[in-house]
Amino acid sequence: MTDTAREITPAPSLRDVQGLLADRQSLGAIVLAVSIPFVFLHERYQPEASFGIGSTTLDVRLADIAVLLVLVAAVVAAVRLGASRLVPARALWITGAALFAWLAFEALRPASLDDEKFADHLVSLVKLGEYALLALAVPLLVRRRQDLTILLGALVIWGAVATAVALLQFFGLDIFDGWNAGWRQPSFLGHHDLAALSAVAFGVSAAGIVASRRSLPVASLFVTALVAGVLGLVLAGSLAAVGGVAVAAVAVAVSARVRFAPSTRQLAALAAVVAVIAGGVTAVRGDALEDFLRFLGVRGDAPPTGVETYSQRAVLAYIGLRIAEDNHILGVGWQRSASPDVFEPYVADARKRFPDVVELAFPARGREWGVQNLYVQVLADAGVVGLALLLAVGAAGLVLAWRTVRYAPPPWAVGAGLVSLGALVTVAGEWASLGIVSGIPLQAATSLLLGLAAAGAATIDDDVGV
Repeated sequence: MTDTAREITPAPSLRDVQGLLADRQSLGAIVLAVSIPFVFLHERYQPEASFGIGSTTLDVRLADIAVLLVLVAAVVAAVRLGASRLVPARALWITGAALFAWLAFEALRPASLDDEKFADHLVSLVKLGEYALLALAVPLLVRRRQDLTILLGALVIWGAVATAVALLQFFGLDIFDGWNAGWRQPSFLGHHDLAALSAVAFGVSAAGIVASRRSLPVASLFVTALVAGVLGLVLAGSLAAVGGVAVAAVAVAVSARVRFAPSTRQLAALAAVVAVIAGGVTAVRGDALEDFLRFLGVRGDAPPTGVETYSQRAVLAYIGLRIAEDNHILGVGWQRSASPDVFEPYVADARKRFPDVVELAFPARGREWGVQNLYVQVLADAGVVGLALLLAVGAAGLVLAWRTVRYAPPPWAVGAGLVSLGALVTVAGEWASLGIVSGIPLQAATSLLLGLAAAGAATIDDDVGV
């Protein structure tokens, strides 16, 4: 264990927090923190202004304004303090720019230009780029321990609020379009987005378990992060996120081995957290899992009476893979896998492949379900080139987080690396249950975590490390 790992940072007091807010250098981080409640809020609960652009409409919401203010703050910080902090993460920026350029090509190629929804797809691409810029903003705004405290504090507290709302919905309170009592709940976000926000809280708690809690900038919020992360993931009810949580726990434990040498007790505690999340989600999604086991022929043979989540996703993934098989290099164009003229040739084969799935589960005109798996959809829409670039972006972020944990001098940066590593892997799992949807909290969480990994990596060659 290194001397850096042994360094203890006391939990911030109220006076410390007041000092942070009065610190001019933290204004950018404060802007970033203030944006969190707007960015992590479902669009239906936000006022919007609509602008007609040709045959489509551009909707501007509070979240868009919040993101714009964050980007302005990042530009100001770059002018005042320099942008050299972006250099250590150049592999992330290069692969990210290459991915966006490739997707832009896919959106503007002749097949996409002739699509009847071209304008909508173009707006979606612009929204994707807007939220992707959050990754660049984070290392420009999060330069010190104080900045990280402000950002993670905002994410954990807002995640706790979202989890509390979901818990009220679970017990039957009819707010924010809650589902039936006892079922998975959307809070004020949506299931996938609640899982993404809870993944950040899980990342904080996982980091606190394998390392010294007091070495985290938000040590006083450890218990809050633990409860919000576990309950939030359970109430979101995403099995894909559970897979991500399991892999994330291993990644966090292994990466922390050199710096903190977590004890058997700490590793057992982390495993227990994963087990509680997995058990809770299994209980909440019991009916869906039973339907899926019946679909696999493992339990019972009663015919399905409605659309079953996982059997439908199997159908849609099959169609997406068939589309990719016939268009493996270039794909069919940005978001065109949901177009009837693209998926209809494969529906008949899908019916033969899945004869026990109800008709409503299959896509058709008026039922453009999409692929509902980011990785399969990118493969279908943008070919192997697009998928390779997407995976390269994710790998670059994970490598940055890993290197930060291993080599960053300041303890706050090590904490940032652990949090981003655990949360990024969890979010990567969640994307397996959702297709390409731009400008949603799940994308915001992904961008923020990639940026957090870059912020930590920027300190590896920094002798200041405050």
